[in-house]
Amino acid sequence: QVQLVESGGGLVQAGGSLRLSCTGSGFAFVGYAVGWFRQAPGKEREGVSCISWSGGSTYYADSMKGRFTISRDNAKNTVYLQMNSLKPEDTAMYYCAARLYSIDYCNTRNTVWYNYWGQGTQVTVSS
Repeated sequence: QVQLVESGGGLVQAGGSLRLSCTGSGFAFVGYAVGWFRQAPGKEREGVSCISWSGGSTYYADSMKGRFTISRDNAKNTVYLQMNSLKPEDTAMYYCAARLYSIDYCNTRNTVWYNYWGQGTQVTVSS
């Protein structure tokens, strides 16, 4: 059974950092593009960042560029999202998603592009 589990969320002050992890089980991460999305109360789910199966391609939403870094360790079936200089507006539930895609590409604009989703991890940034 394919499963994605996010971890690493929590409460942090503005300017602080968190590292989120997305760990897959029931399948080998190699060959899967992985994306991070977030959803704040009353807002639509938005793309944060993504990474291709090899790690060769990464994308970031404009508001995350320079603050967030995505990486992956396929041997550990895990994708990481390092979030620095956090702002109160980063407060949201963060989800990871995966899709089997052997081309060096990923997508942050279209949630339906992904086949598998985790349950999310809450990130709260206090001012």
